[in-house]
Amino acid sequence: EVHVVESGGGLVQPGGSLRLSCAASGFSFSTSTMSWVRQAPGEGFEWISGISSGGATIKYADSVKGRFTISRDNAKNMVYLQMNSLKPEDTGVYYCIKGPKYDGELPGPGTQVTVSS
Repeated sequence: EVHVVESGGGLVQPGGSLRLSCAASGFSFSTSTMSWVRQAPGEGFEWISGISSGGATIKYADSVKGRFTISRDNAKNMVYLQMNSLKPEDTGVYYCIKGPKYDGELPGPGTQVTVSS
């Protein structure tokens, strides 16, 4: 069973930074593409970034390109999302998922990110 735990969220001022972490278990992490998606208040889910199993292929949504950086550590079964130059519109719950796109499954509780002055 796919299981992840996201952490690192919090309240930050516009222009600030946060680093999200995702601890994964229950599946073959090192052979799996991993992604981050988010849900803004009252909105649907938005895919924001994905990283291939070995880290060679990385993709970002236009909304975060140039500000967010995804990475992974296969030895630790961890995925990270470094978020810089945060904007109020980045506010939402951030989820780590297995696979290249959101398919309705959320294996973890998510972590809340609030960008506000």
